[in-house]
This record gives sequence, C-alpha cells and structure tokens, in this order.
Amino acid sequence: MITKKTTAEKIEAYLHHETTLAQLVEWSENAMQEGDFDLKDATAISSVISRLGVADVKTFGLSWDECEALLHQLGYSAHVEVTAT
Repeated sequence: MITKKTTAEKIEAYLHHETTLAQLVEWSENAMQEGDFDLKDATAISSVISRLGVADVKTFGLSWDECEALLHQLGYSAHVEVTAT
C-alpha cells in the first residue's frame, strides 16, 4: 500500500540524489497503475504521484519549490542542510 509517508520518502530520495528523476517517474507511473493508495489519503497521494509522473517532460520538470509544495500536500516539509565536502 502506498501511503503519504511512502510518497514523501520517494521525493526525499530524489532530493538527496539517491534516486534519479527517471526512477522517480517510473515509480510514480507504476504506482498510478497499481492504484493501491491508503484510502484515507488517496486524493492527496494520487495528486502528488500524478504530478511526479510527468516530471520527465521538459515543460513540467520538477523544481525545488514544486518538491516543497508536493511534500506539503502530504503533510511534510523540507529543510536544507549545507555541509562542507
């Protein structure tokens, strides 16, 4: 079952460069096909996953601001930490 947390974790992995945009899009396309969303949050989850599914189209892309907004829809927030390399 796909939950808000699962979806937020996928976005987080993308922001941390642990997964590529192509992998995020593929996951979201598969998730939409399966449609196994947590019923109490299905509207929010499907809205966010639908948006992620088109992120590989040049006109849509996926900016930091959009990731923040998508996380907010799921009840999460993003914070940036800058460290020396």
